[in-house]
Amino acid sequence: MSNTHLEFNVLIGANKPENIINKNASCPFCDRDSLENIIDDDGSIILLKNKYPVLKDAYQTVIIETDECHSELSTYSKDHLYRLLSFSLKHWIKLMNTNEYQSVIFFKNHGPYSGGSLRHPHMQIVGLNDVDYSQNVSIKDFEGIPIASKDGVLFNISSFPRMGFVELNIKLPSFEKHLVMADYIQIATHYVLNHFHKNCNSYNLFFYYVENEIYAKVIPRFTTSPLFVGYSIPQVSNQTSTIVKNIQEKYFK
Repeated sequence: MSNTHLEFNVLIGANKPENIINKNASCPFCDRDSLENIIDDDGSIILLKNKYPVLKDAYQTVIIETDECHSELSTYSKDHLYRLLSFSLKHWIKLMNTNEYQSVIFFKNHGPYSGGSLRHPHMQIVGLNDVDYSQNVSIKDFEGIPIASKDGVLFNISSFPRMGFVELNIKLPSFEKHLVMADYIQIATHYVLNHFHKNCNSYNLFFYYVENEIYAKVIPRFTTSPLFVGYSIPQVSNQTSTIVKNIQEKYFK
């Protein structure tokens, strides 16, 4: 039986570099020559072991997305976007296929409310020895109002968000169509940062492997609702249909 909680090493966490709030702090990801334990790379995209493994019983890696510190996924060129998602998905799937972990999580933090500590664009792939995230995930988490679809890849807004209030989902039924997923993820992140809410500067991007299919979920981040913190009760926006129309008008006409 898998565990339900991860142990966080507070001492390691206290020594992690941080430059989202402390903007004058140096960025360790910008100094490529000093990077250690590089696993693989594709030009400016680098996979390496996490220098600050704050989670017990976990194999923690980081994907440095680009050598441009103040860039962001929603503004990448199509060539770089496609190479990044292809590189990242392949390493995530590769780690899952080792069967050495209860589960392997793959996610991205962006902005001061996302839980991240470094501004430099990066993602994380983490193998969990004793925790199976899929026990807390269901297909219902990805059901919603359709926004767009192409080549079997579906883009929607959650009718039953995991946390609330607005969550954008992309379903990838076949890896061969992952470039369409990349396009939809970029649209989702661009919308969140530029058109969703004037005060929104943060989001999380999560990937899931559920019933032999890959899903991505983009969640705009603000201060977390106390109803979710205290009672695990998600809320859903009453403006979901309006948001769907807004995205369609801005990106699909």
